[in-house]
Amino acid sequence: MKQTIYIFFIFFILVSCTSRTIYKKPENLIGKDKMINIWTDLYISMGAKSIKTKKLEKDKNYIPLVLEKYKIDSIQFSKSNIYYTSRIEEYEEMFEEVQKRLNDLKNYYEPESEIDSLIRLSKEEILQ
Repeated sequence: MKQTIYIFFIFFILVSCTSRTIYKKPENLIGKDKMINIWTDLYISMGAKSIKTKKLEKDKNYIPLVLEKYKIDSIQFSKSNIYYTSRIEEYEEMFEEVQKRLNDLKNYYEPESEIDSLIRLSKEEILQ
């Protein structure tokens, strides 16, 4: 699996280093919002890879589950990703949103203090 990740990142770097090439929009392009959701889940799944499951399994590959969740295949994802990498400004905006979402999730699940967690719990009780 490590080899797959390394190959993916090398491919990503090579694609991002191309000279101002703008790729043609693929037929089944994944929308920006959906791509942001997919990348957010992919980062979470890559982080969860080293965590043991209930059955004490480790190094489980969750990426196929993310693709299945969004009902896409790896080819569609790859083509859409290549298209967006050729539009670097859009791609940067997408990853800024991904980073924001990951930070929001981190702050939600790991509050800075007990007071933050109590405030969150009281807000959830109010909403219910």
